[in-house]
Amino acid sequence: MSVVVITGSAGMIGSEAAEFYGRLGYKVVGIDNNMRQRFFGPEGTTEWNLEKLKGKLGDRYEHFDADIRDLQQLELLFQSYREHIELIIHTAAQPSHDWAAKDPFTDFHVNASGTLNLLQLTRQYCSEAVFIFTSTNKVYGDRPNSLPFIEQESRWELEAGHPYYNGINEDLSVDQSLHSLFGASKLAADVLVQEYGRYFQMKTVCFRGGVLSGSKQSGVRQHGFLNYLMKCAMTGEAYTVFGYQGKQVRDIIHSSDVIAAFHAFFLKPRRGGVVYNLGGGRESSLSVLEAIELAQQITGNRMAYGYSEAARTGDHIWYITDMAKFKEHYPEWRLQMRVQQVMEHIFIDNKDRWA
Repeated sequence: MSVVVITGSAGMIGSEAAEFYGRLGYKVVGIDNNMRQRFFGPEGTTEWNLEKLKGKLGDRYEHFDADIRDLQQLELLFQSYREHIELIIHTAAQPSHDWAAKDPFTDFHVNASGTLNLLQLTRQYCSEAVFIFTSTNKVYGDRPNSLPFIEQESRWELEAGHPYYNGINEDLSVDQSLHSLFGASKLAADVLVQEYGRYFQMKTVCFRGGVLSGSKQSGVRQHGFLNYLMKCAMTGEAYTVFGYQGKQVRDIIHSSDVIAAFHAFFLKPRRGGVVYNLGGGRESSLSVLEAIELAQQITGNRMAYGYSEAARTGDHIWYITDMAKFKEHYPEWRLQMRVQQVMEHIFIDNKDRWA
């Protein structure tokens, strides 16, 4: 019996991973206590997605309503499966800048201490397993905002020929920038994952994601930009654009392409705490204004949206991912879904839920 342990298994990336490995015949052990509902209220619940996951996988999936901050609870699980665990995918997190500022202790203990618990248990009980951490581009803080952007009609851009025109790579400094408390706690976890890989020569990897999206997400105002925007377009809920004239740019990657990247690393893992930026790249990027226009085209609805001059603290003006390093190491990986397809999938898959 080969086991994959997934934290945040009822969330978008976690459930996508659970389905993927369940279909491959692995025993999937999921850890999720629906803390997203505590963070964001009833609309943030992942219960609906967990029930779908259980229905799809049946006895290939075993669920633990556990808190990753609870070392004793986690240790019982790792003890039970110690001889069978081949892969740990750690997606559980407190994901919101705004929420972190309200409760920095919970944010840090979930994001940093929870990650430390999982790393230490992996080292203790299954040190040859692959450990994949879903990190974030927020580890770079607001450093990308120092780039020389040019204002265009619907987006901010870099001049062709700029070193980062095709995206930001892993060489960008994480120091001397404003991260938000969420970015700081995720950076602490990111460095721990690297250090366990380097110091103990474990097979650990940080994937620094941009906008990870898809229909399995419970998008809310504070987190899940594209999913929440589509929800507003479909339901008529008012949407607010925060700062930068709505011209801030993001690249988008679908959850299935994220898991394909994870699996490529799992099949050919590297030791030493590798770091990869992960996103849709220039080919799958858009501004908030462009996203609103595309959402209106897809849904056939005019969106009700307003504008606030107050940009979110530490928010990126422009972020496109350069995946050259990952593609060099794993040339078999290809982006399968661009941003319009992602939005169309969100629309089709959530028609009944958001009716």
